[in-house]
Amino acid sequence: MQTQSLPETVVISGAGLWTPDHVLTNEELVEALNQYADQFNETHKAEIEAGTATAVAKSDPEFIYKASGIRQRYVYVKDGILDVDRMRPRIAERGDDELSHQGEMAVNAAKKALAAANKTGKDIDAVIVSCAYTQRAYPAIAIEVQNELGIEGFGFDMLVACSAATFALHRAYEMVRAGTASAVLVINPELTSPQVNYRDRDSHFIFGDVATAMVVERGDQADSQHCYDILGTLAKTVYSNNIRSNFGYVSRAFDSDPFGPDKLFHQEGRKVFKEVCPMAADHLEQQIHQVGLEVNQVRRWWLHQANINMNQLISKRLLGHTGTQDETPIVLDQYANTASAGSIIAFNLHHEDLASGDVGVICSFGAGYSIGSLALRKR
Repeated sequence: MQTQSLPETVVISGAGLWTPDHVLTNEELVEALNQYADQFNETHKAEIEAGTATAVAKSDPEFIYKASGIRQRYVYVKDGILDVDRMRPRIAERGDDELSHQGEMAVNAAKKALAAANKTGKDIDAVIVSCAYTQRAYPAIAIEVQNELGIEGFGFDMLVACSAATFALHRAYEMVRAGTASAVLVINPELTSPQVNYRDRDSHFIFGDVATAMVVERGDQADSQHCYDILGTLAKTVYSNNIRSNFGYVSRAFDSDPFGPDKLFHQEGRKVFKEVCPMAADHLEQQIHQVGLEVNQVRRWWLHQANINMNQLISKRLLGHTGTQDETPIVLDQYANTASAGSIIAFNLHHEDLASGDVGVICSFGAGYSIGSLALRKR
């Protein structure tokens, strides 16, 4: 990278969305769960009656939709998930000399973002892979992607659960603003399905797989069709155990099942709903005021996609009414919760219709608790 003066503006110049080929419907998940419940409850009937075992609860598709707004989700590998004796994806292990599964997802999304920004790998100085889970500790997935795309410079991974995408965009913005990079590629390969407990009625339907990417660069070098000045960023974290995943390398040293239910995704959903919604609404209002605007001047809100009821409550508190699909687009019905990628999916699918000067806000909220946002204005 050649030495340049500090940029007056930093922009998002390209966005990419890669969607897996495989779809899992609510009906399919419920059928598998209910078969498992019948099998488990019959096998353990005596223990359940004695109170030494807990019966597995059954479900139905309409319960899922009413509770979440989800009708289906995409998964990287569908094989194995609906197998009652397995109920987890059957992903073939790749050799050390092969592109990793998560690296492949990341590259697919990255290529789309680069094309949208009119950039190639040679134009990028840094790569950030930021998501809820990475499939290994090292070498970093970002460095693997950097190599695959022929990018000079550096790369690193970040983990901030459902705010991983927005927090990584913050880091990219700061690097470009400070002059340590001219263009940064931020990628969110959310391979969540291996961490889903498909035998749990309250969480088996929540997550789907996807990959998103964005190019953040100096405003004076951007030449894409859809370009957004970053007006400001805001982040907040508050420690909470209400959303948790305990699996990690230390699990090997515990005298417990390293793949047990407590090591997979689990949450206290009602507590999360009660605590996060007001935090998110207050955060969004603060973000807008920080950049000198009022809420009614925002054309679109690209909110985190965890639960439709959360988004409706947040938008009602923020806007004074339940946000319309045009104001606060929902992608949950098709994609489900995709961890940090949700708000970026909403942006990818619902930004090209904005006019020059329109303001929008990307916002995430999730485990940690963590909340991150960016205020944008279309050029």
